[in-house]
Amino acid sequence: MGSGSYSYEVISSVFNEDAFEQGVVDHLCSEHGYEYLYGPDVPRSSDAFDDAFLPDVIGPALEAINTGINRRAVDAAITKLKEIEGGTLVSKNKSFMDMLQGGVEVRWFDGEGDRNEIVRLVDFDNPERNEFHVVNQWTYIERGTNKRPDVIVFVNGLPLVLFELKSPARAEADNEDAYQQIQNYKRQIPTFFVYNAFCVISDMLHTKVGTITANESRFVEWKSVDGSYEATQYADWKTPLDGMFPKARLVDILKNFILFSEDKKILAGYHQYFAVNKALESVHEAIGGDGKGGVFWHTQGSGKSLSMVFLAHLLEEKLDSPTIVVITDRNDLDSQLFAQFSKCSDFLRQLPVQAQSRADLAQQITSRRANGILFTTMQKFEEEATALSERENVVVMVDEAHRGQYGFEEKFDRDGKKHTGTALLIRRALPNATFVGFTGTPISAEDRSTREVFGDYIDVYDMTQAVEDNATRPVFYESRVVALKLDQGILAKVDDEYEKLTEQANAETIDASKRDFANLDAVLGAPEVIDALCHDIVEHYETNRAHELTGKAMIVAYSRPAAMAIYQRICELRPAWKEEGKLGVVMTMGNQDPEWWFDVVGNKAHVKEMSKRFKDDAYPLKIVIVVDMWLTGFDVPSLATMYVYKPMRGYNLMQAIARVNRVYKDKVGGLVVDYVGIANALKRAMKDYTKRDQKKYGDMDIGKTAYPKFLEKLSVCRDKMFGFDYSEFLTTESAARRSELITGGVNHILAPGDEGTACDFVEQASVMLKAYGLAKSCATDVQRIEAGYFQVVRELILQLTEQGGGRGGSGKLTLKQVNERINALLEQNIVHTDGVIDLFKVEDKTVSIFDPKFLTSLSRMKEKNLAYELLRKLIDDQIKGYRKKSVTQAKKYSELMRGMVNSYLNGQLTNAEVFEEMLKMAKEMLSENQKAKELGLTDEEFAFYEALTQPQAIADYYRERNDELVAITQELAAKMREMRTVDWQKKQSARAAMRVAIKRLLKHHKYPPEGMESALSTVMEQCELWADNAA
Repeated sequence: MGSGSYSYEVISSVFNEDAFEQGVVDHLCSEHGYEYLYGPDVPRSSDAFDDAFLPDVIGPALEAINTGINRRAVDAAITKLKEIEGGTLVSKNKSFMDMLQGGVEVRWFDGEGDRNEIVRLVDFDNPERNEFHVVNQWTYIERGTNKRPDVIVFVNGLPLVLFELKSPARAEADNEDAYQQIQNYKRQIPTFFVYNAFCVISDMLHTKVGTITANESRFVEWKSVDGSYEATQYADWKTPLDGMFPKARLVDILKNFILFSEDKKILAGYHQYFAVNKALESVHEAIGGDGKGGVFWHTQGSGKSLSMVFLAHLLEEKLDSPTIVVITDRNDLDSQLFAQFSKCSDFLRQLPVQAQSRADLAQQITSRRANGILFTTMQKFEEEATALSERENVVVMVDEAHRGQYGFEEKFDRDGKKHTGTALLIRRALPNATFVGFTGTPISAEDRSTREVFGDYIDVYDMTQAVEDNATRPVFYESRVVALKLDQGILAKVDDEYEKLTEQANAETIDASKRDFANLDAVLGAPEVIDALCHDIVEHYETNRAHELTGKAMIVAYSRPAAMAIYQRICELRPAWKEEGKLGVVMTMGNQDPEWWFDVVGNKAHVKEMSKRFKDDAYPLKIVIVVDMWLTGFDVPSLATMYVYKPMRGYNLMQAIARVNRVYKDKVGGLVVDYVGIANALKRAMKDYTKRDQKKYGDMDIGKTAYPKFLEKLSVCRDKMFGFDYSEFLTTESAARRSELITGGVNHILAPGDEGTACDFVEQASVMLKAYGLAKSCATDVQRIEAGYFQVVRELILQLTEQGGGRGGSGKLTLKQVNERINALLEQNIVHTDGVIDLFKVEDKTVSIFDPKFLTSLSRMKEKNLAYELLRKLIDDQIKGYRKKSVTQAKKYSELMRGMVNSYLNGQLTNAEVFEEMLKMAKEMLSENQKAKELGLTDEEFAFYEALTQPQAIADYYRERNDELVAITQELAAKMREMRTVDWQKKQSARAAMRVAIKRLLKHHKYPPEGMESALSTVMEQCELWADNAA
């Protein structure tokens, strides 16, 4: 009977959402000492049910933790909380978080004059003095909308954490639905979210946390209780409860690990929380000692810059107001990191300062005795007769702490001139400071100077852990060196020469050094080589990467002239790319550069605009050519492809390729396409990584990883199709024939007898397509077409069995949209046809159970399994709708469907007979829909009409007086709308009042007829259902 299964109904009766909800509540109470309150039993301030706070808790709780402050000041603070101003939900939440973390400033009259006080909302120093409540089924009403989130954690009466739970037994509900539910809540009851610190979503299998501004991919799992990475793969739904909700832990997170970066609200990941706390402890121990605060190695893309912000905040909070000096080795990195700290200035409670010169740096350090966050580059430190500051309360945070410039040596050149290592200069300038190093790549085993400056690792969050946590994506490698026909021996010499140059100079000096650069330029810059490179990049991009996510790609050139040559040649090959603004160049400029370069690259403002455009997924700018800029500290999550035409090694190489490892929607991984032979450099760089990183990511060549996986899963998909010959799809260009083969393939997979076949095919095809997305360039033309075939078959099965009626959609499956999607997928896989694929012969129609033409076309389809699956989905969706609005229709059709399934499973009905029975059911639904229209009733009113006509004897009684029954229906529906009260089905007084009103109305119409009093229970049940679901 296809992939549909009803077994989850049995499971859900044993462990449903209510049981899961109770499990969360019980755990917080029994393990962490929270007090439990059942929402409907909590006294409210009025019948409006618009209390965001616990009315009887917030006042006494705040009074208890603000000893010595008058109750009137507390009341003023509560009033200020209720009247937070600001245009958007985000701006209001930002104001609230500022009050939560810093206290509420109030002004109140004490009888003699105005007084100013700061009222704390949480006692962060004494967690046990706060009131912690866990409340379920808390009703909140805003603008007539009644909502009840599953579980709320209140601290001192404030609703700080919202849980949205989905039963693991419900196949159609998971974390995606939980996330969407929260988005709906934000629109429907936005005021409640003004006071939200963070949200939790869980389907029991995966429990994730995120803020009100986080997209779904930024809801992440909290996978450790104590900071250990040893057992993160075994984390379950209790792990975040034990890792985040112990009272002391929760208030620490609320105070120190939630921030706003402009309008993005960020909650620290578990790896950041534990590592930053370790760093705090390490710095505390190092102050006044050897000054070695340690090295913080968190792999690129896992939030290192924000970890630095969290640490800076914590240092100011926990230590003796230290001055923090943040050092980088490049101006662009300095600006990027300074910008990140500046966006978080409210959280840091101070504005960071960027030193403009050596003199400014000296003045900034010497002019203060405490506080301050200063940004500078290492080049601003030089030989000084005296130290800039001998204070111990100075903490130096160094970004990318592995670079070779941090030397402790003093060397002399041939002329006797002394060259002092930068680390030594900084140490002399700040002799009693404590140093903390941050890095996204490991410290080389040979790099003794870094350890001399910083000490050992504080925390290691490696590549394997980051990928496992979905904090980053793996990076794959593809060699295209052969396309340029370059001699491998010459390439090796070029690589060595480039390394020597980069050790001695920065990028601008290299460009200027034409003599030293001649050999490199002669090989890589030759016109015929640039031509071959550009031809290959254009073909590879259009064929394999243009449709990957948003199509964003980066080309890394070895020099600025090479970058401009590549730009010029690609524009000649694809003039439209220039006209559409699809291609751009980002690099530094010099006064002697050709004028036309300025027209392309522009000034700093233009580069800033380019950054904005490249980060915008919808903007036409898709491909950017770079040299050095944007290779570190620049994040574009949708960027999935990097073409490398620049010799790089070690941390420079690993930093560069990490541009494509960011998390984005369904991104499988980033692809680095190599034109200069960086494979060995990659392998050498991996030697300093953890053993499990080396094992898992030591060789990410797509020819050895993604392509074999693609072939393996392609073979599995072929096996699933055994018995159906689709081979003609690989050769024909007839759109009509391909349509038949697609629907035929779907029909075959949905064949009866094996319930798991369709699910297994979808899963195996998904793995195949992920590997194919990376290894597309390795596939033959026939393999491409075959992959395209399986992709569209999978897509159609998903539309029939999962989509089109659920998550955030309208509940309608549009055939035109399905056809458009299928045609787009085929086009992306270079599957050419002589026309448009049309899987269904009903033009511009929406699949609907109430469309008689569509039902007729379904009955005529030769692909009976496909027709069955489509019809089953339509009926399932309609029954789900009935369950929310019509007691009688839901009961009737659920019983019919259940009986039909049981008859099939017991062998009493064949597949064909089940289809015919379902067709009859669909036609009956259609008939009822038409009947409602004939009676002049809305869907809502017809549900009451159906309830009023149960049992059949009632309908027979009113057969000749149906107009009277219609009038009763409309009056009853109007009365319900008029008298609807919050939670009336749970509040006894409201329930009684509603029952009296309904009975009075019906009695006025002499309903129910004498001897049929039992009919009233069905009507009451319908009223309860309506009140519970009508928004």
